[in-house]
Amino acid sequence: MREHQIIIEPGNAEKNYWTDLWRYRELFYILSWRDIKVRYKQTVVGAAWSIVRPLLTMIVFTIVFSRIAKLPSEGTAPYAILVYAAMLPWQFFSNALTESSNSLIGNTNLITKVYFPRLIIPASSVITSFVDFAISFGLLLVLMAFYQYVPSWQMIFLPLFVVLSFFTAFGIGLYLTALNVKYRDFRYIIPFIVQFGLYISPVGFSSNVVPEQYRFWYNLNPMVGVIDGFRWCILGEAELNMTSVFSAVFISALFTWVGIWYFRKMERSFADVI
Repeated sequence: MREHQIIIEPGNAEKNYWTDLWRYRELFYILSWRDIKVRYKQTVVGAAWSIVRPLLTMIVFTIVFSRIAKLPSEGTAPYAILVYAAMLPWQFFSNALTESSNSLIGNTNLITKVYFPRLIIPASSVITSFVDFAISFGLLLVLMAFYQYVPSWQMIFLPLFVVLSFFTAFGIGLYLTALNVKYRDFRYIIPFIVQFGLYISPVGFSSNVVPEQYRFWYNLNPMVGVIDGFRWCILGEAELNMTSVFSAVFISALFTWVGIWYFRKMERSFADVI
């Protein structure tokens, strides 16, 4: 069996850290697989929760925004598909943000006893949420077949927006994870952030209904560009607002940089504070 040696050299901590991330890649796989198995252990419907939650939310939003509020859909797409196309990235973002922000607290024994790059823990939590995304995507295909709605050729660009949603969740999650270790009050604030974000993101409605005078502040929400991108890829009828997409790319990159910087800054004291 091949052995690895951890050598601590003055002034080379940053370089060794990123090298250690690759050396500990098997731990990343193990933690991800463990989280996947534990997530729905001893549940009645198991992984079907990945479908039940967005499906119920889609039904409620369709009734409220389409039947009661009479908000229009985009093009000829059924309102249910309009909502579900937005629920996919939002569920991934909310699950990844919630799981990653609490990941260090949930692995206290591991952090205090063994050395490894702590960045692996929140990263594995985000990957675990991607499994839910993949399962939920299967229901989208079923809905399209039910409504006899054919996706557009723009579906080939969908992986780009999946990557964008990943970095949005990962960057914000890293920052909140580090804060949650130091200030335990954040575990009560995070559900509020997720709930509030659901209503200011175009999940139950189209971005076209937002007045022009509010568009600048509206586009500061990075999930606006992600959700609009998903709908553009899946529905293929609405024009893609590049301002919201560029805003999402910039804000996601900024949060990822700040999240990694702050996480690395606080990482030295995790074992003592946690």
